Amino acid sequence: MKALLPSLLAVFGSFGSLSAAIIEKPLEYKSGDILCEGWQAYDDAVSGKRPGVLVVHQWTGISDHEKEAARKLAALGYNVLVADIYGKGVRPQPPAAGKEAGKYKGDRSLLRSRVNAALEVLANDIRTEASKLAATGYCFGGTTVIELARSGANVKGVVSFHGGLDSPTPADGKNIKAKVLVLHGADDPFVAAKDIAAFNAEMKAHDVDQKFVSYPGAVHSFTHKAAGNDNSKGAAYNADADRDSWYQMEQFLKRLF
Repeated sequence: MKALLPSLLAVFGSFGSLSAAIIEKPLEYKSGDILCEGWQAYDDAVSGKRPGVLVVHQWTGISDHEKEAARKLAALGYNVLVADIYGKGVRPQPPAAGKEAGKYKGDRSLLRSRVNAALEVLANDIRTEASKLAATGYCFGGTTVIELARSGANVKGVVSFHGGLDSPTPADGKNIKAKVLVLHGADDPFVAAKDIAAFNAEMKAHDVDQKFVSYPGAVHSFTHKAAGNDNSKGAAYNADADRDSWYQMEQFLKRLF
């Protein structure tokens, strides 16, 4: 009987692990009069409330890339919502994606209202510990989470993966309550040196707790495998930068919470 005990424990243990699963599902919500459709992910084996992480998409809207990030974050114990900045059903592909993203980059008030609407949904979710919120974003989403911080949102931290770093209203840096982590491709041709300088000046002027990580040899979209591996196009996947940037974000979130 004693010999059977370890085997029985292993069997029942495996059944227990099977009961846990990452739940993923679309989630509709409103931003003003606009119907949005985000994507929620959480581990149903985690009991009670947990920190919430908002993920913001790149220029084509919510894609498999953001859903995969949400899944991985949920496995780490976070309640995750992928924000829908554009609105339900608006998922443009290039070149239309550039025009759609430009609409929000040109109207930062609109961009802030859309991302704050998603943050409110996440904060009010029954699984979220509302005092423990963070936001991450890719490309367009990286720009967006910095705007979220500039809006004065009650987030502990924001993480920008290869996001735009312009500083259109430097005085808004005074509103930032969050810690800021920027993960940047050192050879990204879409982020001008003057924008990096202006961003860093804004952060310094307002004593923002900021960390800037620059990856040599990495260009735009370095976390996107679908971007290919041709740096000459300005956007390409970089496995080393992808791996380290995810690690940097994990450690950042651990320190926050």
